[in-house]
Amino acid sequence: MALSWKLVVDCTDASALADFWAAALEYEVEDPSALVERLLASGHIDEGAVREHRGRKTFRGYAAIRHPDDPFDETSGVGRGRRLLFQEVPESKAGKNRLHVDVHGEPGGGDELVARLEGLGARRVREVDQGPGGHWWVMQDPEGNEFCAV
Repeated sequence: MALSWKLVVDCTDASALADFWAAALEYEVEDPSALVERLLASGHIDEGAVREHRGRKTFRGYAAIRHPDDPFDETSGVGRGRRLLFQEVPESKAGKNRLHVDVHGEPGGGDELVARLEGLGARRVREVDQGPGGHWWVMQDPEGNEFCAV
């Protein structure tokens, strides 16, 4: 039986990075506000565990995105498929990522993809030439995490 998984990304601003990656991948930012409200009302968490982002109550230090076609729990807002979770950590990024995301655009649409990602706050790092097969870009998200635009 295959296991469920999610990719977790350490960061300094979970909500901002979730917004970037949701726009970059055309995913949806998860909305845990109903769960947050229920946990607050029951006393399981206090206001210190909560922050507001874009008019919704979310868990302080965490934000997630999910593929719009995948199932999700309507009670909690948590995705049950392709999902990225962003969690805030005190230390800043140091060194090269050992795991990264490849963002694939339409065939022949690499320039448009890179321009769109730059418009969202990504930065080009270097171009990688594949010879006659084409090229791709190594880029960084707004917190400096490397990814490839193919």
